[in-house]
Amino acid sequence: MSAAVKNPFQHIVEPLDPKEPKQQFFNLSKLGDPRYDRLPFSIRVLLESAVRNCDEFLVKRSDVESILNWKQTQFQTVEVPFRPARVILQDFTGVPAVVDFAAMRDAVMKLGGDPEKINPVYFFLSSTWGSKAFRNMRIIPPGSGIVHQVNLEYLARVVFNQDGLFYPDSLVGTDSHTTMIDGLGVLGWGVGGIEAEAVMLGQPISMVLPEVVGYKVHGTADKFITSTDIVLTVTKHLRQVGVVGKFVEFFGPGVAQLSIADRATIANMCPEYGATAAFFPVDDVSLQYLEQTGREPERLAYITKYLKAVAIFRDYNDVSQDPEFTQVVELDLSTVVPCCSGPKRPQDRIPVSDMKKDFEVCLEAKQGFKGFQVAPEHHNASVPFQFNGEEYALSHGSVVIAAITSCTNTSNPSVMLGAGLLAKKAVESGLSVKPYIKTSLSPGSGVVTYYLRESGVMEYLSQLGFEVVGYGCMTCIGNSGPLPEPVVEAITQGDLIAAGVLSGNRNFEGRVHPNTRANYLASPPLVIAYALAGTVRIDFENEPIAMNSAGREVFLRDIWPTREEIQAVERTFVIPSMFKEVYEKIEVVSSRPASHTHLKTFRPNTVCFLSLTKLQPPASITDACVLLNLGDSVTTDHISPAGNIARNSPAARYLTSRGLNPRDYNSYGSRRGNDAVMARGTFANIRLFNKFLNKQAPQTIHLPTAETLDVFDAADRYQQSRIPLIVLAGKEYGSGSSRDWAAKGPFLLGIKAVLAESYERIHRSNLVGMGVIPLEYLPGDTADSLGLTGRERYTVVIPEQLTPRMVVDIELDTGKTFQVRMRFDTDVELAYFRHGGILNYMIRKMSES
Repeated sequence: MSAAVKNPFQHIVEPLDPKEPKQQFFNLSKLGDPRYDRLPFSIRVLLESAVRNCDEFLVKRSDVESILNWKQTQFQTVEVPFRPARVILQDFTGVPAVVDFAAMRDAVMKLGGDPEKINPVYFFLSSTWGSKAFRNMRIIPPGSGIVHQVNLEYLARVVFNQDGLFYPDSLVGTDSHTTMIDGLGVLGWGVGGIEAEAVMLGQPISMVLPEVVGYKVHGTADKFITSTDIVLTVTKHLRQVGVVGKFVEFFGPGVAQLSIADRATIANMCPEYGATAAFFPVDDVSLQYLEQTGREPERLAYITKYLKAVAIFRDYNDVSQDPEFTQVVELDLSTVVPCCSGPKRPQDRIPVSDMKKDFEVCLEAKQGFKGFQVAPEHHNASVPFQFNGEEYALSHGSVVIAAITSCTNTSNPSVMLGAGLLAKKAVESGLSVKPYIKTSLSPGSGVVTYYLRESGVMEYLSQLGFEVVGYGCMTCIGNSGPLPEPVVEAITQGDLIAAGVLSGNRNFEGRVHPNTRANYLASPPLVIAYALAGTVRIDFENEPIAMNSAGREVFLRDIWPTREEIQAVERTFVIPSMFKEVYEKIEVVSSRPASHTHLKTFRPNTVCFLSLTKLQPPASITDACVLLNLGDSVTTDHISPAGNIARNSPAARYLTSRGLNPRDYNSYGSRRGNDAVMARGTFANIRLFNKFLNKQAPQTIHLPTAETLDVFDAADRYQQSRIPLIVLAGKEYGSGSSRDWAAKGPFLLGIKAVLAESYERIHRSNLVGMGVIPLEYLPGDTADSLGLTGRERYTVVIPEQLTPRMVVDIELDTGKTFQVRMRFDTDVELAYFRHGGILNYMIRKMSES
């Protein structure tokens, strides 16, 4: 909204500089409200957006009052609108979004509306072909780097100067790790692709005003500690605190010791501890980073002036600036120790000193997040094999993948240079990595390659096998490619728990690689250390990492670089000219209007929009069957995998029927524009544990016939019989990546509702966006406590008059009745549900306007 637009708060607009009267801002201090100065800084950003966009239609004066009164309203489930400054899409999620826009244009035309109204109002990041069809898009071509790091180093404005009006940079993105930008003081978080599309069409985000957990950081970290150790400690801590659906805001003198790269690493992992955002307000360190990354002096000047004028600039050592929080938790940096997380979840932190013992406990423990249930007599199994003419052996815990990958750590010069310095010392000590271990280096941007090369460490990384394989999400999302055949045969023959070690953010079952059942998150230096050791069953403190070429024992402490060594190299080689040179080469494509005809073949059907009939009252779900009976922490990787398409899967059979050879199947991620493939890929993860089968498999029981079928085939049979479906699940359903196909896929399978103990935020929103009902057990209830087997028939009684978070009845064919909560959290979400989903709502809205 420009200053010229009528706004009830127009009276608080004033020039940022008296010499430049046309450059203005909404001076929130002129609200004259003492509550403002006690608000968390993240809430102040929400308030500014509400004030600036107040039009008494989409954003009302009462919304401004609700945010100002946050101290009370945070506990009252108050709904407020938020209009972020921009939307950002990464490539994989950008493709289906553009295809959705094409489908929406078709639907609007069928309803007699103007399809040209389906154009984004904010720029976003995607692949280049989208620019040929839609206006108001800015495109960064592929190969530039991971979207979150490009956002941090290049796209982030911190403060917008739009048509002479200054306001805070803010965004939502279609990747859950959008939160990485919070480390730079830009409020942002991940949303589902479906919700992002509505925001791009001008619809504000409807959100429940969040609680804000203050995370106080103090103390000084040991010189051998990395930012990865800190973030894995924070992740475990905040998972224990419970911050799902909340903002976390960092404060305290310890924050001032953290670089922006450190803060961005912590903020990046926000989805792994479940918060909506992990905000580090802008301070002097933020400004230094902006200067380091080549931002212009005039921009730094107005950023500083504006943020100080609206009291959103922090001095972490000044306790008088500390706002009021919902609750405060603390971290003493001196208590942080080197650590990893795994073997199946990012929140399961393990001190490196305990890794060997913990893995051996996991071997014998019952199948679960910390167990593989291997019989004791097989713990020391060893399988010999030959590779490149040499004899080797694999055992439980053998490392077969070691990858420095993902946005979490490859944005951080300290850990990347630390890995390079460790590689240098390892090579100089005569150490090497066994050739069968799949090693890779996928930096977040070209800047990383630049400073690794200029500092002289790249050649040592290469000697250990850590060659640059590209820029983007690779091993962390399952794109490592196949392991050597002899390695796969040895793992299969011995039924071995082989290990992957990666500097990523997620290690859910079946995500990293089908042949690595144990996967550990670690800092880039530790990735190299475990690659050198060749196993995770090692006590680095008491056992040598390896014997060098001269037969001498080398310990990890002999080659580990100190923080001082790393910082000295960083100061010398990570310089502004480097960022300018890299990003000057990036082409930014401004989109232009054109026909979208060429997009139609990319998606075979616009099935998501076939419900555009006359609106009907909400209807009960009658006599539904349970398609899947699932446990805790079912991730979006379990629901909609992004990795390679298995040759025996329904998706593979479909592609074969279309004339494709197996080598051309590619991955589910690359085929996100194709409904037929993605529907068949829903619940196709080989590590899906279905209680109906009591084992891991992408299958289920077709209850009417008692046949075991692939999930898609079972769902297809139910749909042919017109039987509605539901899914039963436990805690944290839908954790992990913000994949809209994890909601679209179930919708296409005929799933009408999911009943879970709790949901991860983004996935619940995606279900709402597709018109799938998220049902939640009441406190104290679970499937077990209610005696549910999943073999019953379920009727969900939905009244005609709906209210947010209302309790409804479920009736079973056994005669049992119990109550659950319908997790439509706002009136806007209920409106989406009545329309059959958010995009149907937007289509009707665009057709009528």
